[in-house]
Amino acid sequence: MDYAIIAAGQGSRLAGENYILPKPLVTLTGEAMIERLIGILDSTEAGCISVITNPSMPEVAARLRSLSTKAALRVIEKSTAGSMESFHALSELLDSDRSFCLLTVDSIFRPGEFARFISDFESDSESDGYMGVTTYVDDEKPLYIAATPEGDITGFLDNPVPGVRYVSGGIYALRPEALSVLADCAASGVSRMRDFQRALVASGLRLKAWQFSKIIDIDRPGDIAEAERFLAESPGD
Repeated sequence: MDYAIIAAGQGSRLAGENYILPKPLVTLTGEAMIERLIGILDSTEAGCISVITNPSMPEVAARLRSLSTKAALRVIEKSTAGSMESFHALSELLDSDRSFCLLTVDSIFRPGEFARFISDFESDSESDGYMGVTTYVDDEKPLYIAATPEGDITGFLDNPVPGVRYVSGGIYALRPEALSVLADCAASGVSRMRDFQRALVASGLRLKAWQFSKIIDIDRPGDIAEAERFLAESPGD
């Protein structure tokens, strides 16, 4: 399994609260978010970990290049308009014949749950992708995910509707076929990650919702405190 991390956001809301460090270097339980995430991925027998950072935050790339990992670690610095454009840039580093997992640096989850998520995806030969989802909602613009009782995803929604329980957690495990959908989206001017996800469904790929107990998106100082409490409840699970 290969991994790709989007760590190119400016973290403007944290900066507005006088956080000086770039968002990927903000610490959780004493460890920078990007280092924590890479440590989790490196423990899953990763083949390669690719990370995109913002050139306006050179200290992030410098920190990454100082790390020692079992997996090959690739870093690109590029300014992008959003998450999907960052993903498209990362796709140039991905092996077109290998499954991969894309994550955002500010999605905080329990390592044990993530390991089970990856294991279930790798053993499921009938699915084209697994989306990490949660029922925990604390985001200004969450992406709601409609799914059957069996977990098959039927749609990605901007607004909640009756019967829809899940929101996206920013964790995407995908087969290589998803890269052709990404290329088509980029060529047609699609720029939002949620529209790429809709295109996956429209293309006929079978996506499954995999529920995490909680995934916390770090946007504000209060999210950091909430994430630290959450991880302290059961750090190894």
